[in-house]
Amino acid sequence: MSADDLLARAERRFGVRFPQDYRDFLAAEGSMSRFVPPAGDFLVIGPVEDLVPVNEAGEIQDRFPGGVVIGGDGGRELLTYDFRQEPPGLVLLDISAPDWSSALPQASSLSGLLARFPVAGWGFGA
Repeated sequence: MSADDLLARAERRFGVRFPQDYRDFLAAEGSMSRFVPPAGDFLVIGPVEDLVPVNEAGEIQDRFPGGVVIGGDGGRELLTYDFRQEPPGLVLLDISAPDWSSALPQASSLSGLLARFPVAGWGFGA
């Protein structure tokens, strides 16, 4: 199955349309998993073939209706699109969070996150 087919499958499964900058990232990069200097934080954006399995394994739709995990910090934090809003923003959710109440806003778009991440890293709030 091609990357485009896998993305279309994930969109159908979760009832969403991923933003163009995420689609462009997947087409150009496929995924990333690396320590990002100078911020010193680890950033993971998973490959398209992981979208459905990761979100189903974590019961994401049950705990975070309208959310789709696309990556994280390589540990407990999940980088998640919040499709409850349009356009969907990106938030960080602890893997054990029961619902949206602990969501930490990160960026209004993937391109925005990638632009600020090397300097600012993860936004854990004040």
